[in-house]
Amino acid sequence: MRGINQKINMKHIFSRLMVVAIALLMAYNTALADNDMMVRCIAFYNLENLFDTIHDEGKNDYEYLPDGGMKWTSMKYQHKLHNMAYAIAQLGTDEDPRGAACVGVSEVENIGCLYDLCKELKEKHNRNYVPILLEGPDRRGVDVGFLYNPDMFKPVGQPKGYELKAHYADGGVVRSRLQLWVSGYLLDDNRKIVMDKIHISVNHWPSRYGGEESSRATRDTAAMLCKQVCDSIYMREPNAKIIVMGDLNDDPYNHSCAVVMGAKKTREEVEAQGFFNTMWQKLDRGIGSLAYQGSWNLFDQIFISEPLMNAKLEDGKWVYWKSQIFNKPFLTVQEGKDKGTPLRTVKSGVWQDGYADHYPTMIYVVKKK
Repeated sequence: MRGINQKINMKHIFSRLMVVAIALLMAYNTALADNDMMVRCIAFYNLENLFDTIHDEGKNDYEYLPDGGMKWTSMKYQHKLHNMAYAIAQLGTDEDPRGAACVGVSEVENIGCLYDLCKELKEKHNRNYVPILLEGPDRRGVDVGFLYNPDMFKPVGQPKGYELKAHYADGGVVRSRLQLWVSGYLLDDNRKIVMDKIHISVNHWPSRYGGEESSRATRDTAAMLCKQVCDSIYMREPNAKIIVMGDLNDDPYNHSCAVVMGAKKTREEVEAQGFFNTMWQKLDRGIGSLAYQGSWNLFDQIFISEPLMNAKLEDGKWVYWKSQIFNKPFLTVQEGKDKGTPLRTVKSGVWQDGYADHYPTMIYVVKKK
């Protein structure tokens, strides 16, 4: 009898929490409709091999040269820039026509590629972004980067890059991307700084090369590094607003995300200075950011810290509102055996003039005007 009562109580508590969550969402939607709220989009996008056509010394970029395996000509590079810029210009426009305030990116060869991308965004879409990229030790030479709109975000201090020290199961050294950290302030509609610094981490954790299980330790080590940086921020700022984003090459329920980072599926599970995984429940509903062998994965995740999740609108702070997987039709294959999956630039060596093998993911934060 006691067990039955406990189950009834838990169902009652869960139902009440769901009612509260739905009520909050409806309140935010109403406030936005009444133009009482400011909204900012913070996004992540794996650009899938944004290489230029020039060899970078010390990098294994030969496949993406004009005489390489991909026959990566200036025409293909310009098409890639055009497509990536178009996609990035659309991010966040479901809620704000000005687009995303910040976009973390991965699989970018160098800062020159990001400058070319920002030029395309400015000239073709009137989007004003400033790029940040720190070169890392990846074997192919791809890095993570960060784009920000200076009308919506003001960085402070210098960006920091943390190098992963890890080994594969066979003893080989992992040469992976740096974990990029950028700190700054989201600006209001008058370009004024709003209280509470935000710390944003852009990640691209080691791949599943050799198999998920045999490579698991490399991603666990990447998660440990990220968690250590988060903990050091919390030591200085107990109520730190932290956003961890990236292509983690693991799903939300995998050990690196759920255990090492401790990113929880529901808000109710998040403890003080913990993390909420804004994407987990989407995967439970069968919605992913990339498809592999007919199944969906959600490697492109965004975690938010407990202080950001629990911030109060009445305190004049930015508050987490919702998350989104940007799986729009123009980014999606419309026919054939790959129908419904991301439309890639190249598939099995065939040029498709598409976008990327991952969908962008994003979160929205809101603040009272």
